[in-house]
Amino acid sequence: MLDFIYYPVSGILWVWHKVFGAVLGADNGFAWALSVMFLVFTLRAILYKPFVRQVRTTRQMQELQPQIKALQKKYSKDRQRMATEMQKLQREHGFNPVMGCLPVLLQAPVFIGLFHVLRSFNRTGTGFGGLGMSVEENANTPNYFFSADDVQSFLSARLFGAPISSYITMPRETLESFGAYGSVPTIATIAAVSIPLMILASVATHFNSRASVARQSPAAAANPQSAIMNKLALWVFPLGVLVGGPFLMIAILLYWVANNIWTYAQQHIVFRRIDAEEDAKKQAAIERRADTAPKPGARPTRDKRKRQAPPKSSPAAESKSGATDKGATDKGATDKGDTDKGDTDKTESADSSGESTNGDGSKPRPQKPRPSTNRPRSNKRKRR
Repeated sequence: MLDFIYYPVSGILWVWHKVFGAVLGADNGFAWALSVMFLVFTLRAILYKPFVRQVRTTRQMQELQPQIKALQKKYSKDRQRMATEMQKLQREHGFNPVMGCLPVLLQAPVFIGLFHVLRSFNRTGTGFGGLGMSVEENANTPNYFFSADDVQSFLSARLFGAPISSYITMPRETLESFGAYGSVPTIATIAAVSIPLMILASVATHFNSRASVARQSPAAAANPQSAIMNKLALWVFPLGVLVGGPFLMIAILLYWVANNIWTYAQQHIVFRRIDAEEDAKKQAAIERRADTAPKPGARPTRDKRKRQAPPKSSPAAESKSGATDKGATDKGATDKGDTDKGDTDKTESADSSGESTNGDGSKPRPQKPRPSTNRPRSNKRKRR
C-alpha cells in the first residue's frame, strides 16, 4: 500500500549496510546499527532546506504577531473578515504557514517506512506487522531491497547480545525465532540495551525542545496556544519516549537518538547562520543611516531650488540701465566730492538714438559703486 515509501527507505538502508558491512562484516550488529543511524542522517540532509524554511517561517510568524493580534482584536466578531485579512497579511509578507509544518510532515512517513521495514525482517509473529510466517519461511523471504541472505544477516546480528529488531515486550515465541541464527535473546539482555537508549532519546528530545523554546520571542511564548505546545514539547514528548520505549525496537530507538543528535547540531548551525544574516542586515541599515546623516558639527543641507535666470532685455534697455547706473554713480561721487581719476578719461555721450556711449564709441559697462574714500571730517578745529 505504501510501497512508494517502503522501497526508498529500504534502499537507503541497504546502501549503508553494504558500506559498513564491507568494513565491519555483514552480520555485525554495529554495522546494522550504523546503517540505521546513517539512514536518518541521509534523510535529514535531504530535508535540510525545508528545515531552514521552517525556521525562517517561525521567525517571520513571531515578527507578525503584533499585527496578527491587532487583526484578531479588530475583527473578533467577524471570523470570515478576520480570515480574509490574515490571508492578505500573509501574502503581503510572503508568509506560508505550510512551510512551518513541512519538515514534520515529511518525517512522519519516513518514520513509518523505517518502522515497517525493520519489522518486516521478522514476520513470524501474529501481532501488529507480523504475518505469522514460520522461521524458515521468514528467513527465505526477501524484504523489499534486501535479499533472503540480507534477512538472515539481520537476524544473526547482535548489538551487545540483543537483535536490533527486538524490543522489551516482544512475545516469547518471536524471540525464539532468532535462535536459528544465533542465541535466543532474553528480556534482560534486550532491556540492558533498550533502557539506556530510551533515556538518551528522552533527554535529547527535551533539550532540543528547550533550545527551540528559548528562541521564541516573549510575545510568542505568551500566546496560550504556544504555551501549551511548549509544555508538550518540553515534558510530554520526552516522557512519551520513556513510556513507549518498551514497545519500540532497538533499531527505532537508535533512529530516535540519531534524529535528535542531528536536530541538535542542525539547530545550532542554522540558528547561528540566520542570526549572522540578521546582524549583517542590521549593520548595513546602521551604515546606510550613518552615510545619509549629517556629519557632527556640519549644518544640515537643504535642497535649494534653482533660481530662474532674469529675462533678457533689449540692448537699448541695457544701455539705458548702464547709463542710469553710471549717472547715479557719478552723481554720488560728485555729492561726496570725490571723483575717480580713471573715470574722467572716459566721457559718455548720447547718440542720435538716445543710447549712451563712451568716447571711443563703445557701450559702457555697468560698474559697481565703489565705497567712498572720504573720511568724516573731525569736529576739532586745527589749532593755529
